[in-house]
Amino acid sequence: MALPCSLNRYLLLMAQEHLEFRLPEIKSLLSLFGGQFTNNQETYGKSPFWILTIPSEDIARNLMKRTVCAKSIFELWGHGKSPEELYSSLRNYPVEKMVPFLHSDSTYKIKIHTFNKTLTQEEKVKRIDALEFLPFEGKVNLKKPQHIFSVLEDYGLDPNCIPENPHNIYFGRWIADGQRELIESYSVKKRHYIGNTSMDAGLSFIMANHGKVKKNDIVFDPFVGTGGLLIASAHFGAYVYGTDIDYNTVHGLGKASRKNQKWRGPDENIRANLRQYGLEKYYLDVLVSDASKPSWKKGTYFDAIITDPPYGIRESTRRTGSQKEIQKGIEKCPESHVPVSLNYHLSDMFFDLLNFAAETLTLGGRLVYWLPVYTPEYVTLNYFIFI
Repeated sequence: MALPCSLNRYLLLMAQEHLEFRLPEIKSLLSLFGGQFTNNQETYGKSPFWILTIPSEDIARNLMKRTVCAKSIFELWGHGKSPEELYSSLRNYPVEKMVPFLHSDSTYKIKIHTFNKTLTQEEKVKRIDALEFLPFEGKVNLKKPQHIFSVLEDYGLDPNCIPENPHNIYFGRWIADGQRELIESYSVKKRHYIGNTSMDAGLSFIMANHGKVKKNDIVFDPFVGTGGLLIASAHFGAYVYGTDIDYNTVHGLGKASRKNQKWRGPDENIRANLRQYGLEKYYLDVLVSDASKPSWKKGTYFDAIITDPPYGIRESTRRTGSQKEIQKGIEKCPESHVPVSLNYHLSDMFFDLLNFAAETLTLGGRLVYWLPVYTPEYVTLNYFIFI
C-alpha cells in the first residue's frame, strides 16, 4: 500500500557510514531547530531512505546545513513498493502543492537515483517518461533548473543479491544537500597541526551536532589534544576553550606525528589550526591543566563539553600526583618538585568528567564523549558516543 501524503512529509537520503550515529545526530539537530523526532517516525534501520515528519521546510533546510550523516532531503510527493503504487500515490498528492513548482514560468529537471543497482540511460529515460501524467508546464533545464525532482529506488542492502524490482520507490522535490563536503575540506590529512590521536573530521562534526553546538555557544574540551573537536565546534560559530595535561601537545613542541617530518614546526599548534580554517576569532584559549583537578570556581560556564578522553591505548592516561600518592619504594622528591605523574584509571576519569559536567554545564547543556567498550565478539575496541 502507498503511504498517505502529508504536508510535512520528507525523505532523507542517508550516508552509509557511521550507521550507529545517524539517528542521534538527526534527533539532536531536529531538537536544535524546533522539530521533534517522535516515536512513530519511520526509519529503516540500515537503509539510506528515511521518511520523517518535519514541521516546516525551513527546519528541513536548517537540518541539512548541519548534518554530515545525511546526503540530501526531499519533500516527499509519493511513495510505493511498485511503479503502480508510486503513480497512485502521486495522483493523490494535492495538486495545489505541486503547482508552485510546475508552472509555465519555471524550469526543472528529473533525476534518477538508485541504491544498490545501476540503471542504463535507457532505463532512466523510461522512468522519467512514465511521469508525464504529472502537471509539468515549465521547461526542462538540465544545467541550472529552478526545481529538481528525483525518483529514488531502493534495491536493498545486499550487493550479492540484487532484486529485479526495487523494494521501495520514492518521488520528491529536492530541497537541500547535507554537509558531506566538510569531511574532505577539514580532513586531518590537510591539517596544519596533528597528533597520533587527532579526531577524524567527520566524527568531530557528528559530535558537535550531538552536542547541539550553535552560534555564540562556549564549548570546552578538557582533553583537547591537537584541538580537532574545537575546530568542528568553531565551524558552527561557537567560542572554544580547552585544557590538556601534556605541555608539549598544548604548545606544539616535540616530535612530529606526520610522516617524513621529525620535529614540529614553530607554528604548529591548536590556534594555528583554527587560523587555517579562518576560525581564529572563536579561539578563547588552551591551558596546560589536569582534568582530574579542575581549578574552576563554582558556576556554569559551558554550553557544551565535547571531548575524546585518552584510554591508555595510543595516548597514556595520566594525572598529576602528590608526595602522599607516590607508591612505596619510589624515592620521594623534594617539596619544591612539580607533582609526579600517576596513572589515571578510566573509571576515575569518567567519574571526574561527569562531575565536572554537572557543575559547569549551563541548563540544557550537553556532554558528548567517547567511551571504550570491549566486547568478546570483536578483536578490536568498539567506541560509542554518550550524551
